[in-house]
Amino acid sequence: METKKERVASIARKTGETDIELAFGIDGSGQVELETDVPFLNHMLDLFARHGQFDLKVKAKGDVEVDDHHTVEDIAICLGQALREALGDKAGIKRYASVFIPMDEALAQVVLDLSNRPHLEYRAEYPSAQIGSFQTELVHEFLWKLALEARITLHVIVHYGRNTHHMVEAVFKALGRALDEATGYDPRVKGVPSTKGVL
Repeated sequence: METKKERVASIARKTGETDIELAFGIDGSGQVELETDVPFLNHMLDLFARHGQFDLKVKAKGDVEVDDHHTVEDIAICLGQALREALGDKAGIKRYASVFIPMDEALAQVVLDLSNRPHLEYRAEYPSAQIGSFQTELVHEFLWKLALEARITLHVIVHYGRNTHHMVEAVFKALGRALDEATGYDPRVKGVPSTKGVL
């Protein structure tokens, strides 16, 4: 039986605004270690990794005295780069996924293609502009930088909801589940799942 290569990656990024170390494992068991200056993002990343069964370590310091923007953006950049690196040539993967996740009254859908074509379609209208000190517009920033750096086609739709926290939580849970599905192996797939022969 062929042994699959371990799909893990580590990324370090240091700028005048942030200092980030991130390690990501696709075929994990939901082991999470998070140390960032953005508590709500910690919560969302924990949900993402545990529901996707990914191993994720993030240590991040950023200029949160300005606001959370740079830290959220740069963590997404690092996570996207780690996902892309860990996937390698994508041989044998399912590639596509579509997942609905309810969170009480909220319903979110994530549809994605590990396509090497970065694109984000994001349809969400939140009742509140903030969750605690976290600006809900940063959800879009996170998803866009993740899609861009991982080079994936990502569609995120929040169909409805009343509680902004529940709505964003459903997004991150659905993202974890969808990535778990798309990165999984399909024994029927030989090589790269593309008629072009490359992704």
